[in-house]
Amino acid sequence: MNNSGYHVAVVGATGAVGQQMLKTLERLEFPVASLLPLSSKRSAGKKVIFKGEELTVQEATPESFEGIQLALFSAGGSVSKALAPEAVKRGAIVVDNTSAFRMDPNVPLVVPEVNEGDLKVHQGIIANPNCSTIQMVAALEPIRENFGLTKIIVSTYQAVSGAGAEAIDEMYEQTEQVLNKQEIKAEILPVGGDKKHYQIAFNAIPQIDLFQENGFTFEEMKMINETKKIMHDDSLHVAATCVRLPVETGHSESVYIEVEKEGLGVNHLHDVLQEAPGLTLQDDPSVQLYPMATDAAGKDGVFVGRIRKDLDNDQGFHLWVVADNLLKGAALNSVQIAFSLDKLGLLK
Repeated sequence: MNNSGYHVAVVGATGAVGQQMLKTLERLEFPVASLLPLSSKRSAGKKVIFKGEELTVQEATPESFEGIQLALFSAGGSVSKALAPEAVKRGAIVVDNTSAFRMDPNVPLVVPEVNEGDLKVHQGIIANPNCSTIQMVAALEPIRENFGLTKIIVSTYQAVSGAGAEAIDEMYEQTEQVLNKQEIKAEILPVGGDKKHYQIAFNAIPQIDLFQENGFTFEEMKMINETKKIMHDDSLHVAATCVRLPVETGHSESVYIEVEKEGLGVNHLHDVLQEAPGLTLQDDPSVQLYPMATDAAGKDGVFVGRIRKDLDNDQGFHLWVVADNLLKGAALNSVQIAFSLDKLGLLK
């Protein structure tokens, strides 16, 4: 590998998001002088490929981060809580893809197209938001900036890849079981550690993560709280219903918003969304043009369509938002944060 660039570690390098992080660092040509793939003890010794070179995955320990300048974490919240502070102690900046630090008031929660400036106040750890939050705030920020935003009601249609590789396998196995009229085995969804498990094949499960005392799930509360933090607006009304669908990759969202400005039409929203960084507008009902998960899978950025003015509220609008949950929803956003740190001179 070249000698110019940064010494980078990827924690969780063998997982679905970790693999995407490696591919995205390479594809977008982030300046990497050396790359250290790290994982749990269980996955240590496996091989990964980076820039045509085969690298052996090492077990992540506090000492692993000696000499590392940038550490991308995607190995679960308990790993991040244990090792991210150790990496920072040794001089690394951590970009963490778990929920471990997202609501910590001392940790910036960043989508570069929305609040890149928050990186300037980091204290060593930067949090990558939840996948469904990232695509929604990326789509709504241009609208908020131009027309104000008072209310968001979102229903998500989330892909099984968000629950990991085992959930994908279970979806395919259950599909075969249904088609072959066999008994359906459900062991993973909606939540591995919860009491009951339900089939995802040919189904929609209105539970992602564990239920909280207020009746919302943890995933729904993530969307609510993270959106307010990223947009710096505690007065914003946000409600979410998160649903798992039998789609492999690509989260879809039906979003209802209310803006501050009066007298707007769909064309006003089109104009600001067309110019926004990282967004692709796909909205022409006359030729059935709208975003779909099958088209967004494997693509960078966020896709927006089905924009309609509410029939009863002059300041209400409906949108349909789609993105690849492993890319913009996770790995790509993390790497974009790394590019922003580099651009702002924050990586030493």
